[in-house]
Amino acid sequence: MQTKTQKFITLLLLLSLILPLAACSTNKATGRSQPNMLSPEQERSIGATEAPKLVKQLGGEIPSPSIRTYVTNLGDKLAAVSEQPDLDWEFFVVNDEIINAFALPGGKVFVTRGMLEQLTNEAQLAGILGHEIGHVTARHMNDRLFQHVMVTAAAAGLGVAGGINDDEALQWMGVGVGVGGNLTVLAFSRGHELEADRLGLRYMTKLGFNPIAQVQVMEVLKREAGSGASIEFLQTHPVASTRIKELTKFIKKTYPDYNDPSKYRFAQRSYETNVLDVIRTLPKPEKK
Repeated sequence: MQTKTQKFITLLLLLSLILPLAACSTNKATGRSQPNMLSPEQERSIGATEAPKLVKQLGGEIPSPSIRTYVTNLGDKLAAVSEQPDLDWEFFVVNDEIINAFALPGGKVFVTRGMLEQLTNEAQLAGILGHEIGHVTARHMNDRLFQHVMVTAAAAGLGVAGGINDDEALQWMGVGVGVGGNLTVLAFSRGHELEADRLGLRYMTKLGFNPIAQVQVMEVLKREAGSGASIEFLQTHPVASTRIKELTKFIKKTYPDYNDPSKYRFAQRSYETNVLDVIRTLPKPEKK
């Protein structure tokens, strides 16, 4: 049996193997130093490989080319003003009534039909997409992978000197499809959520959308959750009253003129025409 000193020395040796694999760099979106567990090529590979699988497993894309084009066009505009405009961005509308939105490394962003049905204006959709783009540009999945590797190494004495392949990375980042085709994604930390919130605000306001729309989304989802609705988004993106208060405070401080209609818009009619009116004409998704 190892003594405490021996265990400490073993841990130091393991860290000496892990840390060189995760040389740090400064993230352009957040300005913070970040370990590089995945190369840009690996992130692109994971996104490109897994996105089609998830689309199929989650019921396929919504049977409306016009809605898919509408969401893609808005997503492309938001991605273009992010810190990674040249990433291979793709935006998918999954034909699932579960209320959810998520993103994979490499710029693959998903929003469900159920989420679209809860929104009332284009600014809210910009907030949702901007938030998910923020998770990608901030490389939060990379952070999660690093944390998992560190905990695993410390607890089980495992080294990763041989590197990490894409399948291992996806598993350790907590992304997969469970029984019944339901997406399983581990919840982000409070810090990651606030960071993605602020990045989403940055991107949506650059396009002239009212930032308070992001708070509107949180309030709607929180209310729906209270009514017993199945909202997977809240399982992976926790919404607490404190988070809503912090975001509202941040908006009032950073965007004091957010109520000025000459600067910021909600684009309610555009959303109703291009999304809500069209969804009402579509057949209900098949039960899983």
